[in-house]
Amino acid sequence: MSETTNAAAEQEHDIVLYHADQGVATITMNRPKYNNAQNGRMTYELDDAFKRAVADDEVKVIVLKGEGKHFSAGHDIGTPGRDIHLSQDRTSMWYDHANKEGGEFLYVREAEAYLGMCRRWRDVPKPTIAAVQGACIAGGLMLAWVCDLIVATDDAFFSDPVVRMGIPGVEYFAHPYELNPRIAKEFLFTGDRMSAERAHQMGMVNRISTRDTLNDDVQQLAEKVATMPRLGLALTKQAINHVEDLQGKRNGMEAAFAWHHFAHTHNDLMSGDKLGGFDAKKMAEENKKQAEVKS
Repeated sequence: MSETTNAAAEQEHDIVLYHADQGVATITMNRPKYNNAQNGRMTYELDDAFKRAVADDEVKVIVLKGEGKHFSAGHDIGTPGRDIHLSQDRTSMWYDHANKEGGEFLYVREAEAYLGMCRRWRDVPKPTIAAVQGACIAGGLMLAWVCDLIVATDDAFFSDPVVRMGIPGVEYFAHPYELNPRIAKEFLFTGDRMSAERAHQMGMVNRISTRDTLNDDVQQLAEKVATMPRLGLALTKQAINHVEDLQGKRNGMEAAFAWHHFAHTHNDLMSGDKLGGFDAKKMAEENKKQAEVKS
């Protein structure tokens, strides 16, 4: 990566915002210019914000939202602030990825920053609510799916189009748990957008809101949940997450993550590019074509 790219990443300020009030901590992704695409810096700042909310005994519920038109366009694969090549202050026992070569580079980075980080957030002992508007694509799904509840605007949509890259879904492979397995296959095979209405019908979204009322609706829901005892909420969340894991969620993710990285390595061998030649611009163009065809 060039010095220009490094400088662009450093010039962005306040890419994650934090506010706590009335027992509710609100964590806001704040890269609206790039539709809240997640670079490494944002990922680690989100982790810091979750830790801050967990450590604050006044906080009972955590809300995750995205500033601007869209919740999140997914992993950063093309903005000037893309920083995949940089070392980070790691949160797990994985070693640094930045000086590694071949498949090890991306495997280590994603085991730490994607699968590992999302599992940390899923296991946060306080209830979490995702407030989703507009696009929730690929890596954006991971951020919504780790939350216990999802409230989406009526114009929100969800998609995981990475099969177009020859990759079997995003790293936090929760698809057959968020959706019926047959619906999950359709979701991945086609790369089509799933509307908020259908996501609600499938049980992936808890409530439908509007652009005008989303913040108020989520705040009211969070405050209602916050009236419950802290330990009762933590134990209830732990019990339900445990049942999911007994159903194979964790082991299924381990297998899917391995296949995901086989695909990255295959792409690299065949085309010289781990994403199969699809940069952010090409993916956006293909996603737009899909939306136009469907409409």
